[in-house]
Amino acid sequence: MKPIWSFCICLIVTLPVVQASFFHTLEKPQEPTFTAALLDGGWLEEQDNITILHVSGSHYQMGFQHGSLLQEEVQENIRAFLSYAEHYLPLSELFVYWNISKPYVPLEYIEEMQGIADGANISFYDIIAAIMAIEYLDHGCYGIAAWGPATTNGQLYHARSFDLPSNIKDPVSGKYAHENCVLIVRNPENGSASLCPAIAGSFHTGGGINSHGVALGIQICWSRDQTFHGTPYHFRVQAVLDSATTVEEALQILNTNRTHGFNFIVSQADPAVGFALEQTANLTSISTHNDSTEGIPPFWTIEHVVRRTNVFLDPTIAKTQRTPYNPAGLIAFLKLLFFQKTNPYFAVFQLYKSVSNHINDTWGNLSLNTTLDVLRNGYCAEEFPLLRLIERLGKGTGMAEAWNQWVACPATGDMVFSFASHDLMAFKTPSHYVNMYDLLGASPL
Repeated sequence: MKPIWSFCICLIVTLPVVQASFFHTLEKPQEPTFTAALLDGGWLEEQDNITILHVSGSHYQMGFQHGSLLQEEVQENIRAFLSYAEHYLPLSELFVYWNISKPYVPLEYIEEMQGIADGANISFYDIIAAIMAIEYLDHGCYGIAAWGPATTNGQLYHARSFDLPSNIKDPVSGKYAHENCVLIVRNPENGSASLCPAIAGSFHTGGGINSHGVALGIQICWSRDQTFHGTPYHFRVQAVLDSATTVEEALQILNTNRTHGFNFIVSQADPAVGFALEQTANLTSISTHNDSTEGIPPFWTIEHVVRRTNVFLDPTIAKTQRTPYNPAGLIAFLKLLFFQKTNPYFAVFQLYKSVSNHINDTWGNLSLNTTLDVLRNGYCAEEFPLLRLIERLGKGTGMAEAWNQWVACPATGDMVFSFASHDLMAFKTPSHYVNMYDLLGASPL
C-alpha cells in the first residue's frame, strides 16, 4: 500500500551506496562436482502445468538451487522489478535502504540471496534491489483465518491473496513477472519445512504454511510511522516459516525489529486460532475475532474469523495512515478520485467489504474449497459494480490484481491455490491441489 516514491521524500541519508546496480548475466564457471553437490536435494516438478520448486540443505544451497533451477525465470523477474522500480526512484536509493537494514538481516538469508544470485548468474546487488523494491511495492492483498464453528469441521483454514501491479514486465523478454509464479517446497537442514506460493527470485510472496501448523500472510499498510532501522518483512516472514512452532512464536518474530506499516494474519492448527497483527515502527496491536478492535464501524466482527486488507483497524495505528478513520466515507471516496495512487483506502475498504460479505454468506461452511471461492467471488465482485469500476480505474496499481490466491489447512498440509496467467489474474484461473506432506514425502507432525 505504500507508493515506493514516498520514501524519497521522507528519508534523507548520507550513508554510502555499496555498489551501483547493473543487470547482466555473470560468467562464473563452477566446478561440475561442486555444482552437483550444491544442487543435490533440489529439483523441479510439473503438476497441471504448475512449476513446483523443491529446495533443501543449507541456506546458500537452497538459494543456489533456486537460482540455478529457475535461472531464466529469476533473470526475467529481477529485470522486471528493477525496470519497474526505476520509474519511481533511482536504484541507488534501494541500496541506501539496504545499507540501513542490513545489520538487522540474519546472515543465513544474506547467504541465501547470494546463492540465488550465484545460481542465476546475476549480481547480488540486483537481487538486493529487487527484494527491497518488492518490500515497498505491495499494493493489494487480503488475508483470512477461519476456524471453529465458522468452518465445516472446526479445523483452521488460512487464506491469502497476493496482489501486485499487473504491469511489472521484463523489458527484454516482454514477460510479466506474474507469469513466473512457482510453488516452493522448502526443507532447510536446520529449520522447519514449509510450502509457499511464490514467484521466481523470491523466497515467498509474503506467506505460507510450515510443518508445525503455523500459517501467515502479510498486507502492506502505508504509514507515516516508519523506519529502515529494522528487519525487512521479507526476512521476518521467512523466519516464521523456518522456525516458528506456535502462533505466539510467530507473533514475537514478526514484532521484533519492526520497520513500516503492515497487517499480518497469523494462525496455528492446534489449538486452532487466528490473530490479526497490525504494526508500524513504534506501534503494534494484536487482536482475534472477539476483540473490540475487529468491530469498530465501518468494520465488523465475524465470529471465529479474522481478516485484513491494507487498512488499519486499531484507531491509534490508523492515525498514522489516514484521516478520517472511516475509509468508506465521502472524503475517502473523493481522495480516491483525485489522489488515486496515494489515497486508495476507499477502494481497499470496498474489497474488504466484498470478501467479508462472502465470508458471512459461507460462515459455518468454510472449507478448503469454499474459502477459495470466497476469495475468488469477493475479488470478481459481480454483484459489486463499484468495486469493478475501482479495479478498472486502478489497473496497474495492484488493486485486486491477484498474482496468486491460496487456502491451506495447516493441520493436514492441504493447499488449494491458483496462479495468474499472462492476461488473467489468479481469481479467474483454474485452481490446483497439493499436500505439503505428500510433496515432502513425510507424514503430518
